[in-house]
Amino acid sequence: MEAASLHNIIINWLIGAACAFIVAGAAYFKRSLTLSGWIAATFMGMVYYGAGSLFWFGILLVFFISSTLLSKLKQSQKSDLEGSYAKTGRRDAGQVFANGGIGMLLCLTNFIWPHPAWGYLFVGVMATVTSDTWATEVGSLSRKAPRSILTWKRVSPGASGGISTLGTWAAAAGGLLIGLSAWTFDALTDVSRTSLWLWLVIGLIGGLVGAFTDSFLGATVQLMYRCQICEKEVEVAEHCGVQTHYHRGHHLMTNDAVNLLSSIAGAIAGIVLGSLLG
Repeated sequence: MEAASLHNIIINWLIGAACAFIVAGAAYFKRSLTLSGWIAATFMGMVYYGAGSLFWFGILLVFFISSTLLSKLKQSQKSDLEGSYAKTGRRDAGQVFANGGIGMLLCLTNFIWPHPAWGYLFVGVMATVTSDTWATEVGSLSRKAPRSILTWKRVSPGASGGISTLGTWAAAAGGLLIGLSAWTFDALTDVSRTSLWLWLVIGLIGGLVGAFTDSFLGATVQLMYRCQICEKEVEVAEHCGVQTHYHRGHHLMTNDAVNLLSSIAGAIAGIVLGSLLG
C-alpha cells in the first residue's frame, strides 16, 4: 500500500472518530446516551467513516439525529410508558450496537470486498432501526390504544407487539427518510448509482418489514415480565420499585436480540428488492 493511500485511510478514520465523538458527546450531555453509549457510538462512527464513506456515515447520522430528536418529543407524555421498556430514550452501548452493529459489519465487509449489494443490505438495516424507533416514539403519542399484531384486539399502550395507525405512518416516514438519505449520499459518493425510486422502495418496504418483524417477535417470543404491583406486562426486571417476575418468552430473546433479528429481516428485504428491481 502506498504511503499516500495509507495516510488518507488514517485521516479518514481520525475524521470519523472526531465527528462521532462530537455528535455522540452532544447526545450524552443531552442525556440521550449513557457513557457507554457515547463510547460505543464514537467507535461505531469511526468505523462507518473510516472503512466506509459519507454514504455509510451520513445515513447513520440521519438515523441517530432524527431518533434522538424524536425521543425528546413530548417527553413528559411518554414518561409513564418508558418505565415499561427495556430501553428508554437514553441509549446504552448494548442498544447502540443492536441498532448499528449489523450496519457496521456490512460497512467493514464492503471495505474488504466492495459491492453494491452491501449498500442494499445496509439501507434495509438502517430503515428498520429508524422505522422501529419512529414507530415507538411517535406511536406512543397516539390517543387510541394500539392493537395486537397477532389478534388485532386492543392492548394497553406500550404493550409489546402492539401496533397503531400513527405508529405505522411514522415507521413508513422513517423508512422513506432513510431511502431519501441513501439516494442523496449515493449521489455524493457514487456508491451504486441506484435511482431515487429504488432507494425509496428499499427504505419504505425494508423499514416496514423490519418494524413489523419487531412487533411480531415482541408479541410471541420476546422475554417479558409481569409487575406484581401494577400487573403490567413489561420488558424490565424491575418495575414500580420491585423485582418483576418472568411472564413469557425465551430468556435469550431480550429487546436487543429482537432488534438484531428485526434488522436482519430488514436487510433481507433490502437485498431482495435491490436485486429484483435494481
